[in-house]
Parts: sequence; structure tokens; C-alpha cells
Amino acid sequence: MLTLTQTAAEAVEELIARVPLAEDGGVRIRDTGSSEGFELSVVPAPEASDTVVREGGARVFLDEAAAAVLENRVLDAELSNDGAVRFALGDKG
Repeated sequence: MLTLTQTAAEAVEELIARVPLAEDGGVRIRDTGSSEGFELSVVPAPEASDTVVREGGARVFLDEAAAAVLENRVLDAELSNDGAVRFALGDKG
């Protein structure tokens, strides 16, 4: 299953806090099936078929295709001073 670094968990929590209607929600990762990669969005709840990854107070929802592709990956994040978040995927060590 996908794991989150502490920085990624904090970034997810911060993103969710910015969206009032999603305070009990999470970040959903969807595999677009194209060279564009993955689509991330803040949503109020997971889809019925989503895999839910929890790390502290952060919740990440993976659609079925993303869950399969990201099985042995680690989600990390970089937070900039202006509040922007950049996510990156790495391999589990």
C-alpha cells in the first residue's frame, strides 16, 4: 500500500483544511491512464471503490488503478513559503 512521509501527511492535512466542505475528506489520487500521470483533488469523501490510506490526521483516497500502480510507493511533499505544495512519488526503501 502507498505510504506517506510525515511531510506529505502534513501537506495533505493543510490542503484539506483550506477546503471547508472537505474537512472530513481527503486528497484523492486518480490514475488518468495517460502520460499525464495522476490527478490529485481534495474531496469530501472517498468513492466506494477507493483504497483509503491514513497517516496521522491525513487521508488519501486512491482509485482502483492508482492503488495498483502505487502499491509499493512513497508519497512525499515539498512545502514552499508561499503555501504551494509539490508532491513527489518515490520507491519504498
